[in-house]
Amino acid sequence: MTQNTDLFTPFKMGRISLRNRIVMAPMTRNRAEKGNVPAPISATYYGQRASAGLIVTEATQVCPMGQGYISTPGIHSNEQVEGWRRITETVHQKGGVIFLQLWHVGRISHPDFHGGALPVAPSAIAPRGISAYTPEGLKPVPTPRALELPEIPGIVEDYRKGAQNALNAGFDGVEVHGANGYLLDQFLEDSTNRRTDRYGGSIENRARLMLEVMEAVSAVWGSERVGIRLSPGGSFNDMGDSSPQATFGYAVRQLSGMKLAYVHLIEPAVPEGEHPTADLSVRFFRPLYSGTLIAAGNYSFEKGTRAVQAGEADLIAFGRPFLANPDLVNRFRKQAPLNTPDPGTFYMGGAKGYTDYPVLEETRHS
Repeated sequence: MTQNTDLFTPFKMGRISLRNRIVMAPMTRNRAEKGNVPAPISATYYGQRASAGLIVTEATQVCPMGQGYISTPGIHSNEQVEGWRRITETVHQKGGVIFLQLWHVGRISHPDFHGGALPVAPSAIAPRGISAYTPEGLKPVPTPRALELPEIPGIVEDYRKGAQNALNAGFDGVEVHGANGYLLDQFLEDSTNRRTDRYGGSIENRARLMLEVMEAVSAVWGSERVGIRLSPGGSFNDMGDSSPQATFGYAVRQLSGMKLAYVHLIEPAVPEGEHPTADLSVRFFRPLYSGTLIAAGNYSFEKGTRAVQAGEADLIAFGRPFLANPDLVNRFRKQAPLNTPDPGTFYMGGAKGYTDYPVLEETRHS
């Protein structure tokens, strides 16, 4: 990278041309309708933000057992595919590029979503202090059921079918959700994986399911249109690993050989006053990965620009700033003030706090 490169510089991601290096990060918004079908208003929401170089959608469950929150969209029924097609058509009409994030929550769920059946996980270990927001309100997440070895190929097949449905819905690619304490992350990290078969124990075994999913999804799309999101060192959903540099370093090196669209890394937040922890920033992973890296984790425009200019990352993902600023790219370009996100409307449903944030021109004329 040179000092002349900034977040507005176009980027070639494999065969896909991005008009800038600003990525809309995946953000759960709980606006899906009956049958976990994306609501028509979601086409407006994503269309408003199509100036991003790349949009990654909210996490989208690949099968009914993959659901852990109310009103989250799926990608396992014909109705869901049609709902997503409205969204991809709207984004493409505005010149945008959009990837679907494929999701299975694993243990972060509740029997209320599954007809009384327990959530599934690599091992029967309950997350501490985690509640699920079910149709009947908040309930503690129970101890999950450990997946039996013969069931695991079915999990891989669920991801493959989800990838195929995303292709049918008109997306430009898919991102596999391997972060934030959901199923693939649960298999990868040793605090949640106590298996003694070929999917547990060594780092190679714990990474096996993730890599099998990536191969299955790449068989549908071609690897150059498949990305993955990881959260090295993240503690969300009661996660942890005894050797995160070794675990995630191995995973990233294996992914580097797959010629993917990208690896998307959420940098861990380091609380003030804590003892120094292992470096799990994008800088640590840059030498381990030969392809496109997306960095995420409370980046400002200035911090993102520095990371791109230093060659630490190729693209920078923004979450809440995009949630509250449909015209975030334009605001960055003009160095204009940003709208403040309203947390009370993040997950409440409806247009308020979803499609009604003003763009710059509206702000100036109001």
